[in-house]
Amino acid sequence: MLHAETIHANRLAPADAEAWRALCAAEPAFANPLLGPDFAMAVAQVRDDARVTVWRRDGRPVGFLPHHRRPGAFARPIGAPLSDYHGLVGEAGPDIPQALAAADLTAYRFTGLIDPAGAFANHVGRRHEAFVIVLDGSAEDYLEALRGSSPKRFKNYRRLDHKLDREVGALSVVAPDTSRAAFDTLIAWKAEQLARTGAHDFLRPAWTRSLLDNLFAAQDGDFRGLMITLYAGDRLVGGHFGIRLGEVYHPWIASIDPDLAAWSPGQVFLPRAIAAMPGLGLKTYDLGPGHEHYKRPFALSTRAISEGLAAAESAAGRAARASDRAWALVGATEGGPLDRLRRRLDAIATLEPSLAGRARSLAAALVSHTRRSPAEAA
Repeated sequence: MLHAETIHANRLAPADAEAWRALCAAEPAFANPLLGPDFAMAVAQVRDDARVTVWRRDGRPVGFLPHHRRPGAFARPIGAPLSDYHGLVGEAGPDIPQALAAADLTAYRFTGLIDPAGAFANHVGRRHEAFVIVLDGSAEDYLEALRGSSPKRFKNYRRLDHKLDREVGALSVVAPDTSRAAFDTLIAWKAEQLARTGAHDFLRPAWTRSLLDNLFAAQDGDFRGLMITLYAGDRLVGGHFGIRLGEVYHPWIASIDPDLAAWSPGQVFLPRAIAAMPGLGLKTYDLGPGHEHYKRPFALSTRAISEGLAAAESAAGRAARASDRAWALVGATEGGPLDRLRRRLDAIATLEPSLAGRARSLAAALVSHTRRSPAEAA
């Protein structure tokens, strides 16, 4: 028999946190900083609705589900939309509807599910790929494999590298970069990009800014923030900021100087960042899902992720499933305008803790939905 206990993530017992880390270490699919207790506890510092459900068998913890408990006992991935990967970290998968009911949860919406045991197989709506750089040998061997896979593409990247180096300034990577000024600039460039493209501004809520600030300030320990930047002379060109856990790095913020866009600094940055991995003690540079045109050329590995809805066997759970099916019936197919609107609404429901924040974001989403052309939204 499984017993479920749900607690605020900052009240997780040290013994339970260690058991959670052991489960992550035992399963390669869970080897990402987003899936362990440290990320959940970091989010709990800035969100009051951060929860962890712990399932126990004979008193022993066997599963952990970090989530935000939203109105109606609806669970959403903790830290979303920053949580590119999420799921139930545990031993052999339980019956998910029963497990949710035992945790007094109506439903669990997931968009980047990691599920090596297949416990959610009956609840998956779509499957996607995420893109991962893994160094099995040297960084130079990896870069040579990339060049061999697409000689013309990487010849063009080298040309852009030389052009930027020649016309703007001598290129150098700073890894790690602990400059607060550089961090603030990357965040400002990302905010400008989100505003320019009409994407939902995940940086606007106070909690996301606080989370990023806290992680940037954490420069020691196995779990901490990490910023890697590219400079042309003394000029910041672009970079990544995210979190690392041991040998695994997962960036969130990818920003470039918009005035240098003609030099394609993002394509110049990544080969140099890969070359810097051994010096940082990194073996995995997990680029996550989305933006395939930018990420796939650099990722020789991928991982499967899923999206969907799992619901408890209850009246509220059945209502949640019916609502999900209704979106499909009205044409919310993958890539269509209604699908983009639904995803935006899902992001708002997770990202905005306050009713006022959800109302403002909803109004902005509706305006953006009516103004953006399909080409702009792509």
